[in-house]
Amino acid sequence: MRHSQLRAFHHVAALGGFSRAAEAMFLTQPAISEQVRKLEQAHDVLLFYRERKRVRLTETGEHLFLLTKQLFEVEQRIADYMSETRAAIEGELRIVADSAHHVVNLLTQFRQRYPNVTVSLRSGNTEEILHELRSYNAEIGVIGDAPSTPDVEMLDLGATPITAFAAIGLLVNPAAGLTLAEAAEFPLILREAGSKTRASLEEEAAKQGITLKPAIVAEGREAVREMVASGAGIGFVSLAEFGHDPRLVQIPLNGVDIAMRETIVHLRQRREVRVIRAFMEFARADHPAEV
Repeated sequence: MRHSQLRAFHHVAALGGFSRAAEAMFLTQPAISEQVRKLEQAHDVLLFYRERKRVRLTETGEHLFLLTKQLFEVEQRIADYMSETRAAIEGELRIVADSAHHVVNLLTQFRQRYPNVTVSLRSGNTEEILHELRSYNAEIGVIGDAPSTPDVEMLDLGATPITAFAAIGLLVNPAAGLTLAEAAEFPLILREAGSKTRASLEEEAAKQGITLKPAIVAEGREAVREMVASGAGIGFVSLAEFGHDPRLVQIPLNGVDIAMRETIVHLRQRREVRVIRAFMEFARADHPAEV
């Protein structure tokens, strides 16, 4: 197995095709194809399904791709270590968050300090976030509760209660609040399975002998917000994330004590990746009590 073969495979997998890999590596497409073919032939495996002009990873290819992500990240860390220790930090910081609200200010400060770092931010629920971290498709996650798993390091951002909310005019007196039993009589707009907010609500409802049956299941917090704003029913969110929307009104939940924690997480084995280490230093400065 040669390093050049692994690099060729990695670029094809990362970029989704032999032509793109060839352009990125400043090589010809036949040269890239030959490197991958030799890798497959030497180990008697199929790494890609070739479908006309498209390629798709096989199961073996998926596993190898995860390993090459780790390999070339360690290679970059070695290069960083061997270069000037105080060289400017650059690269990409990919963040997947269940709510961007908790890291917006932090990201602004981070970008001011490290302008050469490109930051991407996308949304996901807890299960999706942990999957993306473990697949090396993200460096940082922001999730509802700290997962009980040894492969991630965590920083607690604090907790806020869960509140209900609805479109203005749906309730006569929203400030009086609702019990879970009363809320369950309305059409409920709930997050997808895997959402920590939904799981916490359903757990509390079960304790009270109540079934929360969704009228609509919406993918993501913004989708829930838009459905609720249309007057379709009642939604739920942590108080810190409710924000200000003139279409919506907050509804306190009576007889319910549910708090949603927010936690920054990253893979423990990637703690020395420079961009992760730099971001976590900023985060700990704002939230010194680490879990």
